[in-house]
Order: sequence, then C-alpha cells, then structure tokens
Amino acid sequence: MSRTPPLVWGLLVAGVLGVSSAGAILSHVDSVPPLIRASWRLQITVLMLLPFAIWQFKQMDVSSRERLKERRTILIILGSGVALAAHFGTWVTSLDHTSLAHSLLFVTSHPIIIVAGTALLVRRPHRLETAGAIIGLIGAAITLLDAKDGGEVTLWGDFLAFAGAVTVVGYIVAGRILREWMPVFVYAVPVTLLGGLLLIPVSIIMGEETAALGWIESELLGWFLLLAFLAGIVGHTGLNACLRWLAPLTISFAVTLEPIIGAFIGWFFFNEDVPGKWTWLGGLILIIGIMFVIKGGAENGMDSTDE
Repeated sequence: MSRTPPLVWGLLVAGVLGVSSAGAILSHVDSVPPLIRASWRLQITVLMLLPFAIWQFKQMDVSSRERLKERRTILIILGSGVALAAHFGTWVTSLDHTSLAHSLLFVTSHPIIIVAGTALLVRRPHRLETAGAIIGLIGAAITLLDAKDGGEVTLWGDFLAFAGAVTVVGYIVAGRILREWMPVFVYAVPVTLLGGLLLIPVSIIMGEETAALGWIESELLGWFLLLAFLAGIVGHTGLNACLRWLAPLTISFAVTLEPIIGAFIGWFFFNEDVPGKWTWLGGLILIIGIMFVIKGGAENGMDSTDE
C-alpha cells in the first residue's frame, strides 16, 4: 500500500465523527415519532446520494447494467431494503426507550452477531473471533446492570437496539454480495429508498400521525439535513473513500469508537445524561470484544463490519 496522505487521516476522523453524530441528532429530534423519524432520515439521504449514484451508473459498462435487471439482483436489493427498514425502525425506536450510550453500544454489536451466524452456517470462527464474542457478551451483560425501573436505561430499549444490530446484518450481507460488481451508491440509493418507503406504512399501522413527507415543511428540517449530510455524506462516503488508502481493519477499528464518541456528542451538544458506571465498564469490555472479532475476521480474510 502506498504512503497514506496526511489528509486521509483527517478524512477518517471526519468520517467517524459523522457516523457517530447520527444517534445524538436522532435522539434530539424526538418530537417526531421514531418510525417516521427513521423514514425521513432515509428519504433525505437518498436525495443527497442520488447525484453520486447517477454518476456511478453512467460509468458502468453494459453488462453490469444488464445485471441490475436480473431477478437475483432485484430480490437481493428488496431483501436488503427490508433489512435496512427493520434496522432503522428498531434502532431509532430504541433511542426513545434507553440511553444514547446503550443504544449505540448494542446497535454496533453486529460483528458479534455475524460471528455467531458464520459459526453456524459457514465456517469455524477464528480463535480471536470466538474470544471476542465471549468478551463482548460479558461486556453487554455488565452494561445491563445500569437498567433500573423508571430509569433512562431499560431492557426493552436495549433489546430494540440489539434487534437493530441483528437486522442490519441482512443489509451488510446483501452489500457484500452485490458490491463485488455494483458501485456503492448504485447499491445504496435503491436500498435506502426502499427502506424509507417501507417504514411509512409501518408507521401508520403503529399509530404515528406525522406526515410521510412532513420533513419538507418541518421546523426540524435543518436537523434532518444535517443528519443526512454528516452521517451519509461525511460519514459513510468519507469512510468508503478512505478505503483507497487505508486497510479495512484500520477503518473498522476506528468505527468501534462510535458509541463513545456518539455519547460524548450527545452529552456535550444535547445535554444527554452521562453514562452510568456499569455502562462505562461493560461498554469498554464490549468494544474490546468487538475489536477482537474484527481482528480475527481480518485474519480469516473476512471483514465483519463491512457495510
């Protein structure tokens, strides 16, 4: 790998800060019901990513464009959109039922879930993956000691965040399959659009009364634009750009800091509560476990955090 330009490290920092800001901002705009809040986030992200997708589509060769029409491709995109809708629906709802720190810790635990699925369906895990999964589960259990009746941390909220981690695995797996030949934005736009649209009828069924396109006239539009820009453009796009110069392992390790950085952003800018002592202890152990999993996955030739 060629020498990494100094600006790339700045881009990595900006990317991690971008993705880490999402939870704090989504928690801040909680006057909007959670499912429609998640839908608005995805809708606006689509509009921001669309120019990049059009540019990448124009660069695709004829055979790749034809593959977009294949039944298998369409089914994978549909499945990925369903998984993304479930991920955002459960995660954003969790922000209304548990602390920001707990929500971020549990929703970013998907590498451990991938290890479990891989062990059952694909291959024997690397020893570091196994050790990391065990360490991570111990850390998660310790954080639950901060759950108290009537307190900010609740088991239900933590469960919803964990469900967000489980469901995002479908999105990750679909991305691994399609991005072998499909440009990232050409993949992301239809999946993100589908996720945003699927959340609308679910929101109605759950009794949320906010308009599906209410973000256009909402007084909170500025926050949602900032959210989509920081998390979607600066965050995910920036991290994808870093892959040209940095190893996926480096980026994956950096992203594991999201719960810590996100909790700090929530405390500093939005007056979120400081995490409890068990969250600090268990959260650090959980993050260390996830790092073990990522390292073991890299040694086995798989990146457990690829999105």
